[in-house]
Amino acid sequence: MLRNLLLMFGLLVLAAMALPARAQDQAELFGGFSYLRFNSPPGVNQNGWQLGGQYKFRDWVGGVADFAGNYGSGASTYTYLFGPQISMPSSRVSPFGHLLLGGAHFGAGRIGESSFSMALGGGIDVHITDQVFWRAAQLDYLLTEFGGASQNNFRFSTGVVFRF
Repeated sequence: MLRNLLLMFGLLVLAAMALPARAQDQAELFGGFSYLRFNSPPGVNQNGWQLGGQYKFRDWVGGVADFAGNYGSGASTYTYLFGPQISMPSSRVSPFGHLLLGGAHFGAGRIGESSFSMALGGGIDVHITDQVFWRAAQLDYLLTEFGGASQNNFRFSTGVVFRF
């Protein structure tokens, strides 16, 4: 099923590439801090990093690739997510929302497991200079399915966005 979703997303990306975006702000790179409240009994707080990129097909819609690593209590969680993002065209404050699908990997000691993952959320970017924004907050509901059960997690991120 995940393969079919990724194939469909890839076809949508190729089709949308024919739609022009403004020459300015067509791509962006994000890097920053990530906090994950991993809700598997017992709940675990993890801190880490998040990297992402977006290619805008129009002023208001683009495709996102999002990668994160979070660590805490002898465990680590990695996510790799892809999907569409809708955002307000560049202004002083630019809100956005996204639905990202992909996978996650959880490891603790010598035990590791991979699962489907989904992030539904959004945030606010604040203008600093022409090409630099501060991602004041990105809040995501992060679904994982480790051990045959669903975990409803919360993720907060903040950092720097470079727009090209």
